[in-house]
Amino acid sequence: MARTRPRPALPLLLALVAAVIPGPGGAQVSIQLSETILPRGASLQVNCSSSCSEGLDLGLETQWSKVELQHGPNWKLFELSDIEEDSNLMCFGNCGTVQSSASATIILYSFPERVELDPLPAWQQVGKTLTLRCLVEGGAPRSQLSVVFFQGGEELHAEKLGVNSTNPNEITTKVLASRDNHGANFSCRTELDLRPQGLQVFLNVSEARQLRTFDLPGTSPKLNSSDLLEVGTRQKVVCYLDGLFPASEAQLHLELGGHTLTSKSTNRGDLVSATALVEVTPELEGTHQLRCVLELADQNREAEKTLNIYSFSAPVLTLSPSEVSEGSQVTVKCEAHGGAQVVRLSDAPPGDPSPQVSFTLNASADDDQRLFRCSAALKVAGQELLKNQTQKLHVLYGPWLDEGACPRNWTWLEGSQQTLKCEARGNPSPKVTCSRKADNARLPTGVVVTVTREMSGTYVCQATSSHGNVTREVSLTIYIPPNNNNLVIAILVILLLIVLLVGLTIYLYNRQRKIRRYELQRAQEEAMKLKAQAPPP
Repeated sequence: MARTRPRPALPLLLALVAAVIPGPGGAQVSIQLSETILPRGASLQVNCSSSCSEGLDLGLETQWSKVELQHGPNWKLFELSDIEEDSNLMCFGNCGTVQSSASATIILYSFPERVELDPLPAWQQVGKTLTLRCLVEGGAPRSQLSVVFFQGGEELHAEKLGVNSTNPNEITTKVLASRDNHGANFSCRTELDLRPQGLQVFLNVSEARQLRTFDLPGTSPKLNSSDLLEVGTRQKVVCYLDGLFPASEAQLHLELGGHTLTSKSTNRGDLVSATALVEVTPELEGTHQLRCVLELADQNREAEKTLNIYSFSAPVLTLSPSEVSEGSQVTVKCEAHGGAQVVRLSDAPPGDPSPQVSFTLNASADDDQRLFRCSAALKVAGQELLKNQTQKLHVLYGPWLDEGACPRNWTWLEGSQQTLKCEARGNPSPKVTCSRKADNARLPTGVVVTVTREMSGTYVCQATSSHGNVTREVSLTIYIPPNNNNLVIAILVILLLIVLLVGLTIYLYNRQRKIRRYELQRAQEEAMKLKAQAPPP
């Protein structure tokens, strides 16, 4: 709606703005107006006067209602009211038989009755051009009326009304929509500039309209979910799309088999995602479409995925019995259950695939803790799915001591920390005790002890369980190192011998050098003597 400005107060001082037309006898008529421009519907005082001194008949010709306020011998003051449009006024005077007149023009101004920005679209896509339209009804004089468009407080475009438009009541401008325009307020304002007439600029502003912009990539949302869902499980389904704006305004919906899933939506930056947990019930078994729908502005993006929902139970593995004594027979059986067609049993004899496989074995000690695996296979949507069951066989057998777990010979250094290791095999686990043959002195197994020379001897280690007992002799030798004082003396003697040997070697080496030098000197002297005794040539 337009905001109406108050009308300015009218000046009371009359101004001469008339055209004076003299009569034939020299008498003149003049017209004076209180204002030359005034608001529509206002009143105006007009003074008609003449220079005629006798027989004057003076009047005012106008289309508007008039009232004579005062008069004198050669003048009359009239008041015009409810003036609605620009018009000409004429004062006339009859001076005897001579008639003369004077005319003046009044110009009206009015504020626009309506200044309104055309409604904006609910959403405007980023990168598309938006046309802003300002509708203006009323307002005069039009030649002094202009329209200004604003985004918030920023001026976008200004134009005189009716100059560049075929519609005199409409001004348009274009804006390239961007993300920065989202949530911005747009408005238009009329400016009636009456400063040339000595007044001011009168403003009328439209109500602001808010623009919402959006941006969507050309791709569809992404669906993250397994193609195969098993009955009785809970599966997470995620749908997301990146590169959209504003992500906070986007709505994501997940549907499975035509039913809406309860999902939680989140957004971060330009990415929006929705996550749902699917309770896979037996009623859903079969093939269904998983659908993700994204809504932003007046746009939709969809993605679909085919899900295969299946029922698949683990196979049944049976050991009969699962705990036996050594030498007993055990039946191992693997059976399919809940939709599976084929089973496989580890260590079973070769045979054609079938929903049940079994075999019998004679349990031995080596079969204790033996692991059997039963696998079932189910084909769903061209993929083979496997489920396994495992079970251990427990074989009860007597104690067993061997060289690897209980060595016969041990040698320990006196004063060191040592542990006697003598372990027995058997199920149930045997208890091992070691006693010296000579005096039944116990030597604990698996415990760290400080070695003394008194521990030396032959020990009998006995492994006992509910399935019997076995024994094994173990010899323990204690190494006693020589006395430490004698060792120090021996080391010193060795060092002394080494020093003497080195000294003797150096002496002999130097003596040999001196002998060689002496012999060389004598040989040189003999040669000189022989040379001196030789006869001259």
